[in-house]
Amino acid sequence: MTGRRAFSISIALFVLILLSLLTWPVWRWLWGEWWSNSYYSHGILILPVSAYLAWRRWRGETWQGDNRGLALTALGEGLFLFFVANKTYYLAAFAMLVALAGLVWTFGGLQLLRQLAFPLLFLGLMIPLPVVERATLPLALWTSACSGWLVRQLGLDATIVGTAVTLPNADLVIGAQCSGIQSLISLLSVTALFTYAVRGPGWGRLALLAAAIPLAMLSNILRVSSLIGVARYLGTDAAFSFYHDYSGPLFFLAALLLMVPLARLFQCKTLRFEVL
Repeated sequence: MTGRRAFSISIALFVLILLSLLTWPVWRWLWGEWWSNSYYSHGILILPVSAYLAWRRWRGETWQGDNRGLALTALGEGLFLFFVANKTYYLAAFAMLVALAGLVWTFGGLQLLRQLAFPLLFLGLMIPLPVVERATLPLALWTSACSGWLVRQLGLDATIVGTAVTLPNADLVIGAQCSGIQSLISLLSVTALFTYAVRGPGWGRLALLAAAIPLAMLSNILRVSSLIGVARYLGTDAAFSFYHDYSGPLFFLAALLLMVPLARLFQCKTLRFEVL
C-alpha cells in the first residue's frame, strides 16, 4: 500500500467516523425502529451486508479522488440538517446516504461510486417508511377479500366483511400481521440481493425484482386462506397457537424458492461470484 493511498484511506475513515457522530440521532432512531418495528426487523442485517458487498467491490482498486463529489456531500448534509431539525428522521436517513455517496465520489472517484452503487442503494432498504404503516389496513382488506373468495371456491362456508371472518365454529379478524407487508418488505430485500448476485440481461433482473411483489402477495393470500381452513376444521386454538406462527416462514421460504425458476425464465442463470 502506497503512502498516498494509506493517507487517503485514513482521511476517508476519519470523515466517515465524524459523519457517524454527527448523524447519531438518526442512527439512534434507526436502531429503535429495527428493534420495535416488526416490519423492519431485518434492517439490522442490511448494514453489515452492504458493508461486505462494498468491500468486495472496492478492494484492490486504485482510488482517484474527484472534488466534484463535495457538491453531492454538501447537498446531502444540508438536507440532513433540514430534516433532522424538522424531526423527519426517515428523510434524514436518505439524506445521510446521499452524503455518503458524495464522500465515495470525493475520495474514490466516479468509477468507485458506480461500483458501490448497489451497496449504497441497498442501504435504503433499512430505512422504515411511514407509508408502510398506512398501507397495512388496505392490504389487510384486500387480503381478506381474496382469501375469502378462494376459500369459498374451495367449498368452505365463510362470510367475510372487511377484515372480519365468520365461520360456523369461530369468528376471526385478519389483522395487520396478516396484511403481508412484512413478507413483502423482506422478500423485496432478499430479491434485490439476489438480482445483484445473478448475471443476466437488465430487463430480466428488473423483471425478477418486480416479480417479488405479486409473489409475496400471493403467498400471503394462500397462507391466510390456509389459516382460515385450519380454524374451520381444527379450531381456533390450532390455527393461532401453532399454525399462525410457523406458517409464515414456510410460505415465505416457498415464495423465495420460486425465485429460482423465475430467474431461469428471465435468463438470469448464473451467479456473479466476483461480487460475492
